[in-house]
Amino acid sequence: MTTAEDKSREHGERPIGPGGNRYGTHRVLGPVGGLPQAAWRLDNDFSRIFEGEVLLSVDTLNIDAASFTQIEEAARSSSTATPEKSAGPGALDEAIAHIVLRTVADRGKQHNPVTGSGGMLVGRVLQVAPGRGGALARPGDKVATLASLTLTPLRIDGVRAVRRASAQIDVQGEAVIFASAPYAKLPDDIPERVALAALDVAGAAPQVARLVRPGQIVLVLGAGGKSGVLSVAQARRSAGPSSLVVGVESRPQAADELGTLGLCSEVLVADARDPVAVREAVLRSTGGREADATFSCVNVPDAELAAVLATRERGVVYFFAMSTSFTKAALGAEGVGKDVDLYIGNGYAVGHADHTLAMLRDMPDLRALFERRYG
Repeated sequence: MTTAEDKSREHGERPIGPGGNRYGTHRVLGPVGGLPQAAWRLDNDFSRIFEGEVLLSVDTLNIDAASFTQIEEAARSSSTATPEKSAGPGALDEAIAHIVLRTVADRGKQHNPVTGSGGMLVGRVLQVAPGRGGALARPGDKVATLASLTLTPLRIDGVRAVRRASAQIDVQGEAVIFASAPYAKLPDDIPERVALAALDVAGAAPQVARLVRPGQIVLVLGAGGKSGVLSVAQARRSAGPSSLVVGVESRPQAADELGTLGLCSEVLVADARDPVAVREAVLRSTGGREADATFSCVNVPDAELAAVLATRERGVVYFFAMSTSFTKAALGAEGVGKDVDLYIGNGYAVGHADHTLAMLRDMPDLRALFERRYG
């Protein structure tokens, strides 16, 4: 007798197990009872899937900036990598791939054990299990996950390419999305790699829109990166032409590219890890006034106090970067006697994917910058 499981396999579908939890607790292998993001290891056996899951064939991982920076630094110094200047970029790419493969093999997900962050991915839908409710995707659709790789069960069968300039890794593998995890269909009018880069930080601009008011002084640290550029663009939109939008960027080339957009009142080349120097530079730029709202998009540690020191009393400091230590931010603000509202960056906001992709459509210069960098 042919069973339902036999029929599903004949059509390339995986058998579906009962008891899939909306939040993915059924995939947690340890510690038992936790949620997938906090778990040390997830079940990435996709020979069967569970109710509410969407099974994907994975094409590209977009590693978040803080995590990729740490991985690249580790690859340069590890015994598995020969210095790039003598061995060529291929050795460094191989070392980066090795680190990612090892993480996924150990944890069942791309959850950087050093930074605690992940990224997101692009893949093609293979199967949608019953019980998801309101699922938009169908088999064959190309989608981007909008939930972190730190909670996405993932298996990598091979690495096809490492693209350090965009922090993207092309892979062969599979993943599942839980019923609670958001995703977006990739648009037809924006190149896939550009959309992937923008969707990776899609939560930034909507959060800026919620917090910035017309006429304010807005400061963006790490303003030349993906989330930083989008934050600057939204700050200019929300604060209006009469406002001051100041961008701080440590890399001269990224600062120059940001300056060509004409969105910043001034772009300062400074290291956000030097809080006193950043504060002094901002005050010179603003005529002695502190920022009303500061957004930290820096992808390295120890930038917390630059954001705090440059913000006025009762102002807002929003930490979008996953490199942020919220202990350092909270205790640091206390230590310097700053009464500011500290916000934890949330990569998800209702409608954030549509919001961010619309910005690329509406702002040709912004889109052109993304296409040059990530296309």
